[in-house]
Amino acid sequence: MVDGGSRCAATPLFNVDCHPMTINSNLPDQESGHVSAIIQALQEDRRWLLRHLDEGRWSAFRLDLAALERELGQLLEFCEAQAESG
Repeated sequence: MVDGGSRCAATPLFNVDCHPMTINSNLPDQESGHVSAIIQALQEDRRWLLRHLDEGRWSAFRLDLAALERELGQLLEFCEAQAESG
C-alpha cells in the first residue's frame, strides 16, 4: 500500500517470477482470487492517491499524478473486465 499499510515487504503480493502475459483465463480459482486481490489492492491505492490529490497534496506534481491516477483507473477497469470474462 502506498500509505505504509499492513503489507510486509518480505511477503510479496504476487509472484514476481510470473510474467503478466502468462496469466490467462484458465487460471485455477486460487490464482484468479489472487489476481482479484491484487486488483482490489491497487484500487485502494488509487483511491488513496486521488483523495490526497483532492486535498491539495503534492501541488508541484498534481498534473502528472492526476494523469497517472486516470491511467491506473483505466488499466484496473480493463483488468477487472478481463478477470470477469475469463
